[in-house]
Amino acid sequence: MKTSNPVLARLGQAAERERSAGYAPAGPYGQPGYPQQQYPGAPGYPAAPPTVTPMTIDDVVVKTVALLGILGVSAAAAWVLVPDRLLSVAWIGAAVVGLVLGLIISFSRMANPALVVTYAVVEGVFVGMVSKAFNSLYDGIVLQAVVASFGVFFLMAMLYRARVIRATPKFVRGVVAAMVGLFAVMLVNLVLALFGVNTGLRDGSPLAIGFSLVCIVVASLSFVLSFDEIERGIRMGLPRRYSWTAAFGILVNLVWLYIEILRLLSYFQGDD
Repeated sequence: MKTSNPVLARLGQAAERERSAGYAPAGPYGQPGYPQQQYPGAPGYPAAPPTVTPMTIDDVVVKTVALLGILGVSAAAAWVLVPDRLLSVAWIGAAVVGLVLGLIISFSRMANPALVVTYAVVEGVFVGMVSKAFNSLYDGIVLQAVVASFGVFFLMAMLYRARVIRATPKFVRGVVAAMVGLFAVMLVNLVLALFGVNTGLRDGSPLAIGFSLVCIVVASLSFVLSFDEIERGIRMGLPRRYSWTAAFGILVNLVWLYIEILRLLSYFQGDD
């Protein structure tokens, strides 16, 4: 099955290399796969061939829950252990390290569970520090953002399952273009902010509220891309370990959505 997503395409190529090396994906009901050459002495027949079991939706769910648990524990530990005077240093450092790890995972040809788990730990520190900063200003805002984020996630999952929203090629191109554009704008805004220039995108003004709403909408729609990638990956017979990569994609979307909702809620909290 063809896909226009470059990351998923690389994963599909990895699965194809494994199959061409003498392995086949499991059958439709999850039974282990078998070597393509099934009799001794055949060309390319391995002496003791391992089976390659493809990932299932259950694998992705389990890995996603595990990563969320790791992120939550890491966030709680950072909240408690990192002193307030180091809060800014901790979240900036975690953001930079998380960005680097995220790029490595996204463009790697092989699934690396250890790297994905490390990313969850680092993002936990980032989320914990940002949450602590916001909660110190607006008590209870973190719980509101968490509930809203998971509410949006489950809503998008239901809409995708009911095929109300479909990942058509035009839809995928539109969402990807919107994500690239938003990240470019945020990067430029960050650079200008370092030089004391206020663009009005993050100061609580009507423009900032509108920008956050756009980010939340795009972040929500990005779940559809993740769900589609998982569905296609299962059909392509990706090995089970790639469920870590699929779970990583959902985790990235959830963190982005949470941060944007947290920021939007802060605009309506008042100054008290």
